Amino acid sequence: MELFHVKKDIPFMRYARSTIFVSIFFIIASIALLATKGLNLGVDFTGGTMMEMGYPAAADVPAIRNHLASNGYADAQVQNFGSSTDVLVRLPVKAGATSAQLSEKVLAVLQQQQPKVELRRVEFVGPQVGNELFEDGALALVVVSIGIVLYLALRFEWRFALGAIFATAHDVFIVLGVWSLFQWDFSLTVLAAVLAILGYSVNDTVVVFDRIRENFKKTRMTDVAAIMDNAKTATLSRTIITSGTTQIMVLAMLLLGGEVLYGFALALTIGIVIGTYSSVLVASPIVMWLGVSREDFIKPPKEESGAVV
Repeated sequence: MELFHVKKDIPFMRYARSTIFVSIFFIIASIALLATKGLNLGVDFTGGTMMEMGYPAAADVPAIRNHLASNGYADAQVQNFGSSTDVLVRLPVKAGATSAQLSEKVLAVLQQQQPKVELRRVEFVGPQVGNELFEDGALALVVVSIGIVLYLALRFEWRFALGAIFATAHDVFIVLGVWSLFQWDFSLTVLAAVLAILGYSVNDTVVVFDRIRENFKKTRMTDVAAIMDNAKTATLSRTIITSGTTQIMVLAMLLLGGEVLYGFALALTIGIVIGTYSSVLVASPIVMWLGVSREDFIKPPKEESGAVV
């Protein structure tokens, strides 16, 4: 399926040197931010107090969130839990206040807005549990990365595999760097988005690389940049359709999904843009500079044995 057909190849590789330098700069900047500022870990990882509230009617979650923020609890996470009348409030650890004291204060604040609200359950998630979640999440990220590296190593010639690995790492580092720069809340849902970005980026790069490899096998051209430009132009319609439709769905979650899905959708929005950019303008230049050529895909002719008289 094609949305449009481009007759003349677009010279993507003409800008390869600039795009690679820009990408390397952003990767280094992201690593520096992660090393100095780190990530602003959410309650999922740091621990805190979790309160389940019951309302007599459907709860207005944004209004509850704004009311808590205006009373000194701007870091509270508020979401529906099970039904429209059940609300879950999560607060980070407060110095000098126990979980019981904190829950009583928050309940008093919420009763100013709705006197009939009930406190049904209070749980304290300790820092130890948060550390375990962070370690498990980091382990999941490492395992997925190793699986992707093995897949690419088996699927492609080593130059293509290195290019795809670099492009995928590029996407993850930049997303994490943006989170570190703005100190946005890094929660389990954001981590799930990072894992999704890994898969999306690899899929996009594999499609482009498959066409490049096919071009190397069937063309007589020796200009590597021209071969890659032809492959990218041929897959451009597919790339736009895939990225565009995915981005429309993610933007719907970003704009209409509320606070609970905001971090997840924002990470995916950035990741889709960066992933599309890297699959077209980052992965292929790496492969070209590693010295790929048409000869790497031409099988040497088999020597025929002499006829037996």
